[in-house]
Amino acid sequence: MTDTTTDTDTTNDATTDTGTGTGSAPAAAPAPFLTAWFEILDSDEPSRILDLISDDFSLSILFSTGDGNATDFAGDRAALVGYLEQRERGTRTHHPLSATTLGQDELFLGEVRRGGVPEASFVAAGRVDESGRLQRLLIGRSSEIRFN
Repeated sequence: MTDTTTDTDTTNDATTDTGTGTGSAPAAAPAPFLTAWFEILDSDEPSRILDLISDDFSLSILFSTGDGNATDFAGDRAALVGYLEQRERGTRTHHPLSATTLGQDELFLGEVRRGGVPEASFVAAGRVDESGRLQRLLIGRSSEIRFN
């Protein structure tokens, strides 16, 4: 089967992996906003991410622990505050596997590690507004699949 996927982001000269199993490994354009977001989230002051969101911010973080249960943290700034308050601080870190930027949208595939040991995979999609603040955030996390 021929892959007809094309990369329409003309600002990126990176190699695109077409999923055919041939060629070099994917080299994605970085997602600078989400990369910084996860670095702050892993820091000693994760609440600093609240300074990075727009006035009309909305999110949904679907957090699965792999036991058939999932929690959806959804809403606006208050939902993000609630998510931050329930998080274990200093135990988990986010590691990028691939990332790209398409216009105002950033896409990020990563791995969550606890004490350096892989615990879950996650995908994040964010839209950064014209003022450089995060307007929309969608994250899905599962401990049942790995992208290594």
